[in-house]
Amino acid sequence: MNHTSADTTLRAFAQLIAEGTCLPAEERAPGPLKTGVDLGTANIVLSVVDANNRPVTGAMFPSTVVRDGIVVDYVGAVSVVRRLKAELEDRLGCPLTFAGTAIPPGILAGNVKAIANVVEAAGFEVADVSDEPTAASRVLGLREGAVVDVGGGTTGISILKNGEVVFTDDEATGGTHMTLVLAGAHGVSFEEAEAMKKDTAAARDVFAVVQPVVEKMASIVKRCLKGYDVETVYVVGGACTFDQFEQVFRKEIGLTIVKPAEPLLVTPLGIAMYGATPGEGAL
Repeated sequence: MNHTSADTTLRAFAQLIAEGTCLPAEERAPGPLKTGVDLGTANIVLSVVDANNRPVTGAMFPSTVVRDGIVVDYVGAVSVVRRLKAELEDRLGCPLTFAGTAIPPGILAGNVKAIANVVEAAGFEVADVSDEPTAASRVLGLREGAVVDVGGGTTGISILKNGEVVFTDDEATGGTHMTLVLAGAHGVSFEEAEAMKKDTAAARDVFAVVQPVVEKMASIVKRCLKGYDVETVYVVGGACTFDQFEQVFRKEIGLTIVKPAEPLLVTPLGIAMYGATPGEGAL
């Protein structure tokens, strides 16, 4: 998959979520549907793809049940995933049994188990658990380069060589930290700052305040890249949607920076690609 086709796929997926619709059955590839559950700090996203990894449907719900890769509200997380699962099953007219999920790189084994437990408690059998930036690389079809997943709580990075992940790391700096800086600068509550951050009309003014957080993210990535021959860095995740984001990364890191269309949805879609019956994998 090249950049253009990946962007087309991501836009189609975004449209399915926005409209609450699904790809007609006659347009899907034969074979089982694959599901992904992305327990993000800011959003929980369920994604469904067909056997050829074409988006079929999806749903998203704003959430605060996970913080920095740690489930802080287990009951709430299960409830949201269960509700989204039922919504998609009703839309599709069939049960969704297996699901993949993902974690920030480097989190403790106990936290990995907690995330898998949420997925299982919501009624899925866990088919795969992968790290978030590696999941994103599946959508982009990468064999070389670095993927940076800038989430609500953390910034994760995976470096790929010849299609294999050779390095992963994760740092607790993300969209939440932007919101905290914004709240402090304007003397408002976290909730008010979060709403301000998401106001596209105020994006330029907001970025001027949160730019130091983005610069810190870029310095983290630059440090991780030392010793690796990387030419292109791909940035994904909900916290990188600002127009000026790539410019700051490019200035700090000195490499080509690519941000796909619908960056929030790259990782959730990649998670679904390995969400089939264990052993079937992705095509």
